[in-house]
Amino acid sequence: MQGSLLPAGAWGIGSSRTPDRAIPPDSMASGPGLWQHRASGKNLLSGAAMWNRLLNVFKGMFAMFVRDVEKKNPEALLELEQENLRKQISSYNSGLATHAGLAERLMSQVRKLETEEKELRAKTTAHLRAGNKQAAGQYALRLQTITRELAENRTQLEQAEATYQNLVKARDVAVNAARAKIESLKGAINDMRMKSAMAEMNEMAAGMIGNIGGSGDTLNRLHEMVEEERTKAAGRARVARDAIDMTEVNLKEAEMTALADQALADFAAAEGLSVESEDAAAAPAAPARNMGKSASESESSAS
Repeated sequence: MQGSLLPAGAWGIGSSRTPDRAIPPDSMASGPGLWQHRASGKNLLSGAAMWNRLLNVFKGMFAMFVRDVEKKNPEALLELEQENLRKQISSYNSGLATHAGLAERLMSQVRKLETEEKELRAKTTAHLRAGNKQAAGQYALRLQTITRELAENRTQLEQAEATYQNLVKARDVAVNAARAKIESLKGAINDMRMKSAMAEMNEMAAGMIGNIGGSGDTLNRLHEMVEEERTKAAGRARVARDAIDMTEVNLKEAEMTALADQALADFAAAEGLSVESEDAAAAPAAPARNMGKSASESESSAS
């Protein structure tokens, strides 16, 4: 109690406890102490953060480059997705084949057990009718076991078949959806290409307003190429049209007309009607006109 009341300067030299002394700031700054280790740790952390930032910059630049390449070549990206779809379908079909093999194995096991059940049932009946109760009992036990196994295998076979059908249905639905999406993307890409070409043509036309005649040779060559291709296409169309054999078509048409006339004549004969052909109907009209003309001429002469 008394020692605790002594002032701080009352501690002697021979005492076991030494007074606390403050560490001067110069010694902390100059000597290789704790503060230098902390400073080096901070430098390492700042360097690692800088490298991470630089790595993120490179990642962003690479991502932008890849995105630009994908925008310029959507067909290549679509082809890659189609190849991935084919690989996924192949892998899925391999799994389906394995499951189908399991179902086939169960089916063969069921057929084998059914045959064995029939044989055991026949043997049990025969021994029972012959009075061999011991043999009949053994066959009956085996028949009971086979019947139980057969029921279990039939249940497993039904479940396997149901699972297989569900897997096939899921595959077909997924493949059809993917194909529809791919076809839609193909149409969108073609439309994009067409609109890009139209935009380029419009830009070229807008540029020609301020510089008319500067690209006349190019347009002339383009016109010549287009006309040449158009002429070639027209020639090919004419050759293809001339290559069509209309003999059989005309023969078929004449045959159908003759059959129709024959059917009409048969119908008219059955109904008691008269059918006049177009030539016979047109022939009396001419004499009527001639008779009218002669009558008018006779009247004029008489007058």
